[in-house]
Amino acid sequence: MKQLKIFLFFLLIFNAFNFQGQSKKVSFIVNGVCGMCKARIESVLDVKGISLASWSEETHICNVTYNSNKISEKEIHQLLASKGHDTPVCRATDEAYNNLHPCCRYVRKDSLQ
Repeated sequence: MKQLKIFLFFLLIFNAFNFQGQSKKVSFIVNGVCGMCKARIESVLDVKGISLASWSEETHICNVTYNSNKISEKEIHQLLASKGHDTPVCRATDEAYNNLHPCCRYVRKDSLQ
């Protein structure tokens, strides 16, 4: 019984260190215009490692909760850019931007800020 308690104690300690810092929250601007953009932005972030993603049509702020051991913040920005949405870290290719529905084409800035 004593060995079982010691094993469980070390297992608990290991898990505490292993999960420490995995879950992160980040907020950043994602360019978009409408409800179709909202659906696209949130669906592209429905991947392994992201537990929550919400984008506001009014503020253009995207809130993401993710596991940093499974996906990086840069990869999150790259996912959005791959679907045509510029972020402060990644600019979408012209091809991805032009593939957006015409009502989703926001005014692009010349450079990232």
